[in-house]
Amino acid sequence: MADSRGRVLIIAGSDSGGGAGIQADIKTVTALGGYAATAITAITAQNTLGVHGVHAIPPAMVEAQARAVLDDLGADAVKTGMLGDVEMVERVAAILDTVRVPVVVDPVMVAKGGSNLLAPNAVDAVRALMIPRATVLTPNAPEAEALSGLPVHTTDDLRRAGERLLTLGAQAVLMKGGHVEGDTVIDVLMTPDGETSFEGERLDTRHTHGTGCTLASAVAAGLAQGLSLTEAVARAWAYVHEAMRQAPGFGAGHGPLDHAWPLRGKA
Repeated sequence: MADSRGRVLIIAGSDSGGGAGIQADIKTVTALGGYAATAITAITAQNTLGVHGVHAIPPAMVEAQARAVLDDLGADAVKTGMLGDVEMVERVAAILDTVRVPVVVDPVMVAKGGSNLLAPNAVDAVRALMIPRATVLTPNAPEAEALSGLPVHTTDDLRRAGERLLTLGAQAVLMKGGHVEGDTVIDVLMTPDGETSFEGERLDTRHTHGTGCTLASAVAAGLAQGLSLTEAVARAWAYVHEAMRQAPGFGAGHGPLDHAWPLRGKA
């Protein structure tokens, strides 16, 4: 019987600044009561001002990390983030073929500061190999554009791109509207059976580093704990919104969130 706390295997890159990547993933899963394990795909020298260096981990070592976790600790969900290049995408897709749990695919392409985190020639590999393996795909507007080939400037554009991504094999897509202009942020969860919108006032803040990683990991934690997809997304959405609202104000650029806000006062 699965541990009710929810075991999440996170396959993603490390952010030395702690705001995004593996660090944000671990904080998120832990804050929501789950258990986080990792297979690190890359080490980045990173802070709120940008990515200053990237060192990729050999794909064989990434697989060794994942296999060590799966063979002993197990997983109730898998979340993927930064993959980097074609070889890594291919290796991670092969790992996913050996698991029978929900998979949250965050198609990380560009860091908040603008640095590329996915080689341009790897976009086709993500489209062909990761999307069909996704229980839920979580692209922002630029990622949705790159993967669908459609322009995304409005919420209706998000929906059209989401429909295209569903035809590519994702079981569900969570189309994130943070890049769509307007006073309201609208994310749209789409499945072949219909859609659910999540809407809230846009926060006037520069502290948005790691929001995508955080949201995807929060969804993965919910699925690992047995929540339905809609329930998992609703909880994740509320968690990220409050984490942004309570951001600690660190750094001179795109600052990190307060991942630990649910734990305040509970010790």
